[in-house]
Amino acid sequence: MGVGIQVENLNAWYGKTQALHEINLNVQANHATALIGPSGCGKSTFIRCLNRMHETSPEARVEGKVRIGEYDAYEGTSATRLRRRIGMVFQKPNPFPTMSIYENVAAGLKLNGYRDRKHLDDVVEKSLISSALWEEVKDSIHKKSGASLSGGQQQRLCIARALAVEPEVLLMDEPCSALDPISTGKIEELIFELKAQYTIVIVTHNMQQAARVAEFTGFFLLGRLIEFDKTEKIFTNPSDKRTEDYITGRFG
Repeated sequence: MGVGIQVENLNAWYGKTQALHEINLNVQANHATALIGPSGCGKSTFIRCLNRMHETSPEARVEGKVRIGEYDAYEGTSATRLRRRIGMVFQKPNPFPTMSIYENVAAGLKLNGYRDRKHLDDVVEKSLISSALWEEVKDSIHKKSGASLSGGQQQRLCIARALAVEPEVLLMDEPCSALDPISTGKIEELIFELKAQYTIVIVTHNMQQAARVAEFTGFFLLGRLIEFDKTEKIFTNPSDKRTEDYITGRFG
């Protein structure tokens, strides 16, 4: 069983600029939740607050409460421990270019002190199978570098790398925006399969994608969560006129 995420009164700043205002949101376990909204509306900042990635930016500050399952993300849990539970896949695939496919997937495990070769072999294979990449690369995992793969394969390699440390939550920040339609389709199929095991939060500019992969959708605007509901309702009968204006293309 996966873990849910509860966010209460979350505010975030970069220096003096407030990026998020009073966000309240419950993310259901073992579902995909999409976050939509125009550029600069706070979507990426929000998911970075979930695993404290925003702390890598100078002068970043957060107030409010984030619970990942029974854990408080900001009190009594180190950022390192939190990030082991919450995998992250970025907009641009970022495999380690000098490492083989195998080393890319095993990197997080080795960082956490795993050295047993049999264990590493098993986890690398399982993670590549889970990311729908194993059949394409199984004969070259030690020979090819991560950077030698196509864009879509690189993104699936990054998903495998995130899965290898056995997180409970998977955050995806526009994972398909740099990919062709065929690769995008494979990632979307993967999201469907993965949500049986993981809680997934995906930021996307592609509203059709949100409608295809997510059971729940949140609409962000100017750092505020305007509306959050079942995806079907958001796209067919939104409660807020600003949501309707955005999804019908009147702005954004």
